[in-house]
Amino acid sequence: MPAHVSVPDDLVLHGPRVLGFASPGRIADRFGLDRDEVEDRLLEFAARGWVVHTRFADSGRWSLTEAGRVEDERRMAAELELTGAREHVVEAHTRFLPLNKRFGKVCTDWQLRPTRTEPLAANDHTDWRWDERVLRALATLGRDLAAVTDPPARCLQRLDGYSDRYLAALARVDHGDRRWVDSPEVDSCHRVWIQLHEDLLATLGIARGAEG
Repeated sequence: MPAHVSVPDDLVLHGPRVLGFASPGRIADRFGLDRDEVEDRLLEFAARGWVVHTRFADSGRWSLTEAGRVEDERRMAAELELTGAREHVVEAHTRFLPLNKRFGKVCTDWQLRPTRTEPLAANDHTDWRWDERVLRALATLGRDLAAVTDPPARCLQRLDGYSDRYLAALARVDHGDRRWVDSPEVDSCHRVWIQLHEDLLATLGIARGAEG
């Protein structure tokens, strides 16, 4: 049976939850939607009090209101019931949690390189062995992530692609562009990971910080 395809209304509302402050273009690109259609739906949701528009320099971004978060979680719960995917997503979240702890430690190791005199010294990336160890750990996490996301993605199409995006970012790191480890400006390993975490929380209606 093919994976369930979420309706555009649900994806547009879900977009700002997963992506954070998101432009219509980012939402459209993430879910394969028409940008004009995304903009129209965001305006409708703003009229309902579900999203709010904020300007940053010469661009505008959208975020969910509290009412929008409630509505998004209601829709996600309904989708789980419709597709019978709840068990798969719950299992994915359970398996994700220990990976998330490992990922946090690896990201810290990428950003910091402790010395005997300075335990919080910034990593200047001159220690090749240190960075190689971190990159090997990131690669291992990428393989483990695929095993977590593949089962629910076979039920819900919107959960597909996370591991592919993560590994694509890691490939750019391997080609020498270190931004793709943790930069918020590109689709980095860290950015993909955070979005997946938020997607799982929103889909299951779990408040951040309330995980066991």
